[in-house]
Amino acid sequence: MNMKTNFIAFALLFFTIFAQNIVAQVVFEPVNPKTTKEAKTLLKTLYTMQGKYVLTGQHNYGTELTRSSDTIKKVTGVFPVIWGCDFAVPNRKKMIAEAINQAKKGSIITLMYHMNRPFDADTVKRSPWKELSEKEWQELVTPKTIINKQWQANIDSVAIYLKQLQDLKIPVLWRPYHEMNGIWFWWGNHPGKAGFKKLWIMTYDRFVNYHGLNNLIWVWNANAPRDWKNDQAYAYDQFYPGNEYVDVLAADIYKNDYKQSHHDQLVELGKGKLIALGEVGVMPTPEILAQQTKWSWFMCWANFPWTNNTHAGIKNLYSAPLVLSLENKEDKIKIEKLRIKKEIADKKKAEKEEAKNKGKEKK
Repeated sequence: MNMKTNFIAFALLFFTIFAQNIVAQVVFEPVNPKTTKEAKTLLKTLYTMQGKYVLTGQHNYGTELTRSSDTIKKVTGVFPVIWGCDFAVPNRKKMIAEAINQAKKGSIITLMYHMNRPFDADTVKRSPWKELSEKEWQELVTPKTIINKQWQANIDSVAIYLKQLQDLKIPVLWRPYHEMNGIWFWWGNHPGKAGFKKLWIMTYDRFVNYHGLNNLIWVWNANAPRDWKNDQAYAYDQFYPGNEYVDVLAADIYKNDYKQSHHDQLVELGKGKLIALGEVGVMPTPEILAQQTKWSWFMCWANFPWTNNTHAGIKNLYSAPLVLSLENKEDKIKIEKLRIKKEIADKKKAEKEEAKNKGKEKK
């Protein structure tokens, strides 16, 4: 099936509109040299939007694949641009079918994986919150050991489904092992080269070089650093694998903890790469987004639209001029196109007048 999503067509338009405006902006190529055309276009589009628009996003649980996004529609009258879900679901086939359906509607797809410990059965009974001993960790990151092979089989089972999306030309904002700087997941709080960084590079190598998955935009998604009792998340840089393995840097922010430093430290660490709000509890206000200008998107966690946010707050956010939803994004691009066209015309007129005046002076 040779499917091209509505968003990709939109992305091409947006990139064309802003092409002349990004000369001075650093635009990084995808870290995977073989990245598909669709994923490249999506990444370029996100760069052109940076500082101008913020994309809306909503995570959905695997047992209720559209409930949270549907709630946003009921409250605001529009759908979020980004549809998110998790491979830790009872029925992966059903989840991927919904991802395909969402892509057909024009949504951007983002996927994650609350992966069980490698030696635990990958069933509905989850174990990502259990610990991995230092000995077990070293075995995990050592090739051909038992735990390493178990890990490999686990991620291979996910690669099968990501290939289905690649075959349909659907790019994915792929954010494995999120919140790795926190203390709550087995993959978390393993700093240093032999720690999480090594696991990330192993995963990248397996997916890209072994499975040939070229439709992925690699989103390194930490938690906002915090010194909360029994709930700590440490500095970003202790767990960052390097710009050569990351397309987008993201932070998860809960309890309305929108410190400016959470934004600024990501910008500094990525040296100009895109940053995003990978997960949020309380959604950011338009004022926060106007102040923290580099966020490319935000994604609210599943069920949080009604458990941690108000209808008034959601409506206020989704109606903000800098925020894009699925339905109204193309109207905003038309307006932006007219604005840029006018700016170019005004500039040419001014240059013409200046040249004319210089000619008069010479006479």
